[in-house]
Amino acid sequence: MTDSDIDRLARERLAADEERITGGRRRSLTVGEVWREFWRHPSPWMISTFLAASVAVRVLVGGGSWWELLIPAGLVAAFPAIEWVIHVGILHWRPRRVGRVEIDSLLARKHREHHADPRDLPLVFIPWQVLAWLLPTYVVVALLAVPSTAAAWSLLVSVYALKAGYEWTHYLIHSDHRPRTRAFRAVWRNHRLHHYKNEHYWFTVTTSGTADRVLGTYPDSRRVEASPTARALHAD
Repeated sequence: MTDSDIDRLARERLAADEERITGGRRRSLTVGEVWREFWRHPSPWMISTFLAASVAVRVLVGGGSWWELLIPAGLVAAFPAIEWVIHVGILHWRPRRVGRVEIDSLLARKHREHHADPRDLPLVFIPWQVLAWLLPTYVVVALLAVPSTAAAWSLLVSVYALKAGYEWTHYLIHSDHRPRTRAFRAVWRNHRLHHYKNEHYWFTVTTSGTADRVLGTYPDSRRVEASPTARALHAD
């Protein structure tokens, strides 16, 4: 079998998976239908509660300076790289043993389950057990690390808003909503390639071709072989 034959088979496999997920055998859901399903899971409620509370506190604190606008701008600019690092370093963590202790976080275990069955919607979300300690931890860290109380709450509003955006985008990609815009289709396809072609590339979720380009994980998909472990991480 030639390289061109292998590449053709890989493209056909990806196309078949995409067709199975959002194609003719499945009814394409509207954004409204997907949005209603989104709120049937605990993660959106938990994050939105902290987001709403942080907005309320920030309004009550008042004051602030113009430079606080740099906080959300900087986070948005850095988010693709943050997302990449978390995806590679935490979610794709390979279990390790230190003596008799196995180091393997709940996030890594759930992410392996997510790769095994990308259509299992509860596995798309950040586990509520993690959010239960992570969301309040952000408050403590921000108030201790940022000298201005107003700026600390501006930071928290930005962090929770980005986290909510991540959850919605990731869920939408894995739902039965068919991409209708060019921008979303690029993000959708980028994540599909990660799940259905090769798990070693395309690590960003909310953007396409940003941090992956800079960090060397955005190859020409036509030149990448289909991975036999995309659905079974670390099985090699």
